[in-house]
Amino acid sequence: MKITFSESLFPVVLVAGFLTVATPVVQPKLTTTVVPSAEPSRQHSVVVGDDSSRLYLPDDLEATLWAESPMFYNPTNMDIDARGRVWVTEAVNYRKFNNKADQRLNHPEGERVIILEDTNGDGKADASKVFVTDPDLVSPLGIAIIGNKVIVSCAPSLVVYTDENGDDKPDRKEVLLTGFGGLDHDHALHALVAGPDGKYYFNTGNAGPHVVTDKDGWTLRSGSLYVGGTPYNKINHGNQVSDDGRVWVGGLALRINPDGSGLKVMGHNFRNNYETALDSYGNMWQNDNDDQVVACRTSWLMEGGNAGYFSSDGTRYWQGDQRPDQSIQTAHWHQDDPGVMPVGDITGAGSPTGVVVYEGDELGPAYRGMLLSAEAGRNVIFSYKPDIWGAGYRLPRTDFISTFPKVDENYKWNDKTSDTRKWFRPSDIAVGTDGALYIADWYDPVVGGHQMQDQQGYGRIYRITPRGRRLRAPRLDLRTTQGQIAALLSPAVNVRVLGFEALKQQGDDVIEPVKALLSSGNPYHRARAIFMMAHLGSEGQFEVERLLKAADAPMRIAAIRALRSITPENSRSNPGLTTSQRALLPLLGNLALDPSAAVRREVAIAIRDVPYTDCRFILLNLVKGYDGQDRYYLHALGIAAGGKEEALFADLRPTLPQDPTRWDQRVASLVWELHPASAVPLLKKRAEAQTLTADARRQAITALGFINDKSAALTMVELTKSPEKDVADQARYWTGFRRGNDWASLLNWDEVMPVKQSADEQKMLAKRQILLDEYRSDAEKRKVAMEMARTAAGGQILVGLAADKKLPDNLRTYVADAILKNPDQSVRTMAKEYFSRRSAPKPAAPVETASPVSSVASAPSASPASSESITQIAMLTGDARSGLTVFKNNCSTCHRYKQQGNDVGPELTQIHQKFDKNALLDAIVNPSAGIAFGYEPWLITTKKGQTYYGFLVSDGEQSVVVKGVTGQKHTVPTDQVYSRRQYKTSLMPDPKAMGLSGQQLADLTAFLLRQ
Repeated sequence: MKITFSESLFPVVLVAGFLTVATPVVQPKLTTTVVPSAEPSRQHSVVVGDDSSRLYLPDDLEATLWAESPMFYNPTNMDIDARGRVWVTEAVNYRKFNNKADQRLNHPEGERVIILEDTNGDGKADASKVFVTDPDLVSPLGIAIIGNKVIVSCAPSLVVYTDENGDDKPDRKEVLLTGFGGLDHDHALHALVAGPDGKYYFNTGNAGPHVVTDKDGWTLRSGSLYVGGTPYNKINHGNQVSDDGRVWVGGLALRINPDGSGLKVMGHNFRNNYETALDSYGNMWQNDNDDQVVACRTSWLMEGGNAGYFSSDGTRYWQGDQRPDQSIQTAHWHQDDPGVMPVGDITGAGSPTGVVVYEGDELGPAYRGMLLSAEAGRNVIFSYKPDIWGAGYRLPRTDFISTFPKVDENYKWNDKTSDTRKWFRPSDIAVGTDGALYIADWYDPVVGGHQMQDQQGYGRIYRITPRGRRLRAPRLDLRTTQGQIAALLSPAVNVRVLGFEALKQQGDDVIEPVKALLSSGNPYHRARAIFMMAHLGSEGQFEVERLLKAADAPMRIAAIRALRSITPENSRSNPGLTTSQRALLPLLGNLALDPSAAVRREVAIAIRDVPYTDCRFILLNLVKGYDGQDRYYLHALGIAAGGKEEALFADLRPTLPQDPTRWDQRVASLVWELHPASAVPLLKKRAEAQTLTADARRQAITALGFINDKSAALTMVELTKSPEKDVADQARYWTGFRRGNDWASLLNWDEVMPVKQSADEQKMLAKRQILLDEYRSDAEKRKVAMEMARTAAGGQILVGLAADKKLPDNLRTYVADAILKNPDQSVRTMAKEYFSRRSAPKPAAPVETASPVSSVASAPSASPASSESITQIAMLTGDARSGLTVFKNNCSTCHRYKQQGNDVGPELTQIHQKFDKNALLDAIVNPSAGIAFGYEPWLITTKKGQTYYGFLVSDGEQSVVVKGVTGQKHTVPTDQVYSRRQYKTSLMPDPKAMGLSGQQLADLTAFLLRQ
């Protein structure tokens, strides 16, 4: 929809008991109305200029439009400096390859970093200046202001601009780190934040490969099979080994020293973890996007945790690992696999972006400790008050701030063809030095998907403050101890590190004023004091060691982390323990039996890299603390036992019942997590035990499936012959699955479990040989080709021949009409790339690069040829009951809606949370315009002439796996692949090909958009 913008000036007014704040705004020409909240005691709405600017927020808070375009454009991220100024990274040139310069605001000289300031203290920005314009900045996604250093996250580099003389212009530019994948891609390098330990934390999405060398010369190598999203993201693969000997995959959470040394992976295997938020206890919080519309999440990140998006080596998408009857949410994050952290809060459909933890006192006690997550796809800021739950956290969620009232259950925004309230796309949320919240709004009809439709580059920043209270940014004097303490206690996260560094320089001299913070009424101030004291010499470290016995478990956790932050880790080249590490071990040993599971979890994490002989008794004591239910604790044990599983199980075995069928859930789950090869015969016995529950036997079979040993593979083959159907079916799944990856070289699978070709496939392959035989006549070849063109198997082979340029032009022309009417829809779709009727223009050939896919979220855009028909269809009144029939007859083969359909294409149950009527119709009418991530079609041909068309769900050294349109997975040994191509044409046919009328499409959208 094309919007005309204008400027208007409105006064501040009070309407119907709700504060309506209006300032000069660039806005759609709409009539402004104010509707009172249905529950004024809990929630009220603030309107700024027009209805698109209405925010619903808690009754004791108020919002003002603090700044807007043209003071800045298209904000991706922001940070607050010590003076209370807001710094913004812009992405005006977002996806230059896809959003042409003549169709949008354009900055040909490069992207900008903007400084915004409220100079007169009236609560609104009145000054805007450009800090830097740099052609090297291509859609930067993160910014951190630390003193006179401006650290911008823009793949492939973390770039540091230094303002030496304080004139708000960079005097020096340097690269802190480089080598990250994801140029001009959302799944790329995100914002850096300073932790309470003085180190820098940041993350990057899965648009690898990431090959990054720190200032010590240590190299991180991380990748996956994901390619695509931009023309620059073409080559990537999993199973890459970093200098620490580990395989890190997908999106990463990282830590680095301020000087660029000591790069460390804090967590991995995310999809697109947009930002990391640290609280003052050192907890890391992230959100993450999904492939479908059901599985976005917010998570607490355990150090060293595997977040579970790809397979553990990065060679398979979750679709490749999805087991029979496994839900999408479970499979998407590999929640039934050992070695994977709990998922956290599944938020459903959406496009999560910036996150922050509010630790200030200015908004009031109810908001202290609140985790805030910006959700651009749902037009909302989610809030959480994390609740300690065993070794992890529960995350109860509420809609904190939104452009839609949570009390109005009758309003269905997805059924509207035009509602600018949906254009509120919060890209970031930050806390100012004044304690106010600042929300950046990338204002656009679509969200991500490598698109932008707002040609003006419009953006807004809202400021959230206590209702009726005026907040001011304090003046900080870092020359005094008092000023340094004030900086350390700032609600603005990157201001705190200025106080931290200044106090650290004073050392023992500031022990007493820092120690006094331990009696603060704000627990986050107490936590900062603990980290600070660890850096104040031996006396400060002694005080921290005393806190290992504190009555408060979170303080004990902070003390462990603080002591670890000053403990030099073992050399990258020498894995032996340092003297400091050995000195720390007795303290950790004392805490291995701590009554708090969360404290014991920290001990487990701390001994991850300690040899088993040095941590044996600590680990055995930690195992004693496992209750059989806590998945967070179990994951921590798995991290601690990494590489030590066999030794640990050998020590545990004498303490366990000799008969494995008598193991309780605690032991069974522990063995499942460790899955040592020595447990294979014990697990086999549990799998075959009819006295155990079906779940217990399934757990044993799953554990066998994760043991990469010949004995496990042979045992699974034996279980395929079980007289019990359920056991045999599970074993057949695992043998069929593992023969294409981890177990590929363990057995001669062609002998053990040969895969037989169907009679039809054998017949068609024989006909293929006739077509390739130079001694066969043209007449015979035409006859054979025509026969093949009329069958599904034959049609696939013909497409493969055409793709490999082995089918002569005369035969392509001869069979064109027949193959374009092939009974198999996928064959017809593929054939359009190579065969055309004489009266039709020849379609474009496929490309080897990836097609534009979803990043923050996929959102299709209408082509000019179809926009009018979409508008007309949107005006029709749809019938949901008739739409169900349309879905069953035309969509359920590939798509699932609740309990109906199949898991081949994206799940559609929650599509109403992601698309409105126009966007959904666009996706149906133009299926190739916005192919969702992971659903780009591939064509694989083998050396034998077999052809497979579908989604590439696994790409490893041993094999590739293609998931066809019927859901069947085809495993092709890598050495048998002749050619492989990726297509821009969706597997989903357009409505014309399915013979659907406009009314049927209206009915279908009515069905899918119902709530």
